[in-house]
Amino acid sequence: MKEDSVLPVPTATTPVQQNQTCVLNKDFTYRYLPAIYGLVFVIGFLANAYGLWNLHTYVKSKRWSSVNILVFNLGVADLLYVITLPFWVAYYANKAKWLFGNTFCKLTRFLFHLNLYGSIGFLMCISVQRYLLIVYPMKSRGKLRTRHLIIVSVMVWIWVIVQIAPDLFFVKNKGDVTKCYDTTSTENLSAFLPYSFTIAVTGFFIPFVIILGCYSHVAMVLVKNGTANQELKDKCLKLIVIVTVLFFVCFFPYHILRNTNLISRTWPSQENCTTSKAIYFFYQITRGLVCLNSAINPLVYLVTNEGIATKLQSFRK
Repeated sequence: MKEDSVLPVPTATTPVQQNQTCVLNKDFTYRYLPAIYGLVFVIGFLANAYGLWNLHTYVKSKRWSSVNILVFNLGVADLLYVITLPFWVAYYANKAKWLFGNTFCKLTRFLFHLNLYGSIGFLMCISVQRYLLIVYPMKSRGKLRTRHLIIVSVMVWIWVIVQIAPDLFFVKNKGDVTKCYDTTSTENLSAFLPYSFTIAVTGFFIPFVIILGCYSHVAMVLVKNGTANQELKDKCLKLIVIVTVLFFVCFFPYHILRNTNLISRTWPSQENCTTSKAIYFFYQITRGLVCLNSAINPLVYLVTNEGIATKLQSFRK
């Protein structure tokens, strides 16, 4: 929801020109989001930087594998986002006062969506890669070459940018340079709603269905195949758990509540005020949950890269 403190709400007993207002309590948002963003910045920055550095040193002595290329791009998407989090800590800790200008406001919102849909895109590619190697090992062996995955990665970045570019043209502050809305102003909702629904389908729902189909088949194959390598089974099942947590904890609630919150902002009746407040509250919770993906994604390094897992085991010893 936009960062205005009230929603205009006409009632049957009050003239339209004297609209009552549905006041939203932002105190929870101003405490909750800075805490979550600060935590994710520390964990996400350190974990992704460490993971990318170890991935780089690991492939220097070997060669880039198909999954390493995808995981590398996943890490880059996370780092591009987490470096913006200190600005959002300052914004919400300062009770939604943006001090960094309109251009940087749009850039940081752009990087959030770049990370969100880039992460989903590369997690989808990793699931397809795992699916092909495990379900069709003979047919896919030797065919998933490095150059193929580089091309796929470039295509993912282009597709994500095409999807999120329209957001740059929506108003983020309604003339108030101290604001930086996470969606847009109420006046632009009629145009923003169809866009938000569309990107939820193309950027989240379709990749989710593909991932669900791939990992369901992979899990069935691994469970039925008694001769499969136990280490391979464990790694794949751990990856399935990580991706499942990411989608059902981070991505799914956010997309549902974001669009529900946008719809609630179009409700004109005062009798819906309590519902609108509840939707807004839970939407703020999902905004914190969705950014957790940048702190959880590094776990993918552990189940796809032998070098990092070996080093962490040596630390524990």
